[in-house]
Amino acid sequence: MTTFEALGLKAEILQSVTDLGFTNPTPIQEQAIPVLLSGTMDFVGLAQTGTGKTAAFGLPLLHLINSADKFPQALIVCPTRELCLQITNDLMTFKKHLKGVNVEAVYGGASITMQIRGLRQGVQIVVATPGRLIDLIERKAIDLQKVKYVVLDEADEMLNMGFRDDIDFVLKNTINRESIWLFSATMPPEVRAISKNFMTSPKEITVGKKNSGNANIDHQFHVASAHQRYETLKRIIDFNPGMYGIIFTRTKADAQEISERLSKSGYDIEALHGDLTQQQRDKVMGRFRTKVLQLLIATDVAARGIDVDGITHVINYELPDDMEVYTHRSGRTARAGKSGVCISICHVKETFKIRQLERMVNATFHKVDIPSGKDVCRKQFFHFMDKLIQTDISHGDYETYLPDLMEKFKDVTKEEVLQRVAALEFDHFLKYYENAEDLNLKLDSRSRSIQTDRNSNGSRSERTFNNRGDNGYTRLFVNLGIKDGFYKASFLQFILDESNLKKEVLGKIDMREMNSWVEVDRASAAKMISSIDGKRYNNRTVRMNEADGGFKRPSDEGGGQARKRNYAPRERRQY
Repeated sequence: MTTFEALGLKAEILQSVTDLGFTNPTPIQEQAIPVLLSGTMDFVGLAQTGTGKTAAFGLPLLHLINSADKFPQALIVCPTRELCLQITNDLMTFKKHLKGVNVEAVYGGASITMQIRGLRQGVQIVVATPGRLIDLIERKAIDLQKVKYVVLDEADEMLNMGFRDDIDFVLKNTINRESIWLFSATMPPEVRAISKNFMTSPKEITVGKKNSGNANIDHQFHVASAHQRYETLKRIIDFNPGMYGIIFTRTKADAQEISERLSKSGYDIEALHGDLTQQQRDKVMGRFRTKVLQLLIATDVAARGIDVDGITHVINYELPDDMEVYTHRSGRTARAGKSGVCISICHVKETFKIRQLERMVNATFHKVDIPSGKDVCRKQFFHFMDKLIQTDISHGDYETYLPDLMEKFKDVTKEEVLQRVAALEFDHFLKYYENAEDLNLKLDSRSRSIQTDRNSNGSRSERTFNNRGDNGYTRLFVNLGIKDGFYKASFLQFILDESNLKKEVLGKIDMREMNSWVEVDRASAAKMISSIDGKRYNNRTVRMNEADGGFKRPSDEGGGQARKRNYAPRERRQY
């Protein structure tokens, strides 16, 4: 088995690694560090979160920089301030025995004046979020001309967040670099484009399969109706006592609302979303890391860069619009070789996404029934009894009180004591769940379900997008596509905002360069067409109709003006 000593790192760095108790590198560290120590080779490392990527690039950077030169020699760009601070803290630990090495974190939400002051004191390594880094470049407060090594960490997340132009800008301003090190959990075309446009014959290393998930994650899903999604979430939490997890929502409004409802019911939970100040975010994360909070509920943007050990469960309150986001969500659990569970709450019309996810992460997803009220009470009861039996009574002068306790309970049987303890602890659960309804959907043959059909020759085949006749959907054509600046999430936002319909009425969306096809519940098709057909978008008329041309707009061919909204897929954000 390879040791850190065999990788060729400086003695001072090895001392820091030893202090941390590390003896053997992880697979990504073992394969990446020898390549990166050359300093002159472009590199692409594909590995899931929690596999030790920070040390994989951080240790070689500390080995390569010259502490005598007091200017930026290495630049690390990452998507969020949380990840920026995490990387900086790790580097500070790794460099403990190196003299004269300085690291500065620059990110939005903190004083730019203080960050400029820190840069002027002379630093060799800068860790930055894209928005704040560009602000510093435009203010001429940072000189990247002498940067030799550029690290792009969580590259796929940065692109998902709309930072493509910012990354291009940064790379064009580091003209004297010797190498680019790109680390990513997945390899979408946008990440591949960076490799093609800015890197020269990069060495590519993949730990695990590309775009695959962690093998230690148990992927589960529940099928629930839209109006019972919150109650399903509550059942999941109650059925997993001792859960330490993150719940993901699509919007900050959902995150805040669910957090407030669960808090009122006595759960230790807080929300993390974009409306919080940096001080509030730090306070929430501090409480979660110390396990004062059992649960954290967050949007994808707010949760980017969160790195917390010991998370047992990730819950998708809704499946993400971008399937690759699922990989990042699920990767918050089962870190450092531990196991974890990722649970998704699906609407019946979303179950086709489960098959897509299975193919993408190369794992089987298990459909699990929503627990009944009796199941929840039974699980809570035995969890409490296990805690009772395992309680440490070796400390404390309990024997002093035993005579009084024995006297107090002399006329009470052992069975009665247990019943009273159970009643005291579980009275609220029993009352809440005594008449709880069954939340599991009863699917009929016309429902769009996860089941597959059989061809006449007995082969297994999934239902196709064109299967309009028996799935309750109408297929609509619209003359908007990727060329109009849309990606899937912004396109979904556009059609829902314009039609004032709920996401649950939609089926599959198939986007192309010049146009798209949308599955919509038959009862809602006419409303969507009448709302969108004839609108104006980017100075041209939007056309929507049934894919076979069967539906005609009932009136007003000219169609009025579209409400003015910002659907641009990319905008500069500060994180």
